[in-house]
Amino acid sequence: MGLGKRDLERKRKSIENKIAELEAKSRKNPLDKALKEEIADLKKKLSK
Repeated sequence: MGLGKRDLERKRKSIENKIAELEAKSRKNPLDKALKEEIADLKKKLSK
């Protein structure tokens, strides 16, 4: 069984919210490479 439209939209929104949260943390600590890698991974997932 695949995901429905509603489930896909929820998943997309949760990824967007997580990206926004991590970017806020990244602004406070710009040298944290782990945060930047996680943001890049989430953005890659979002583009798929």
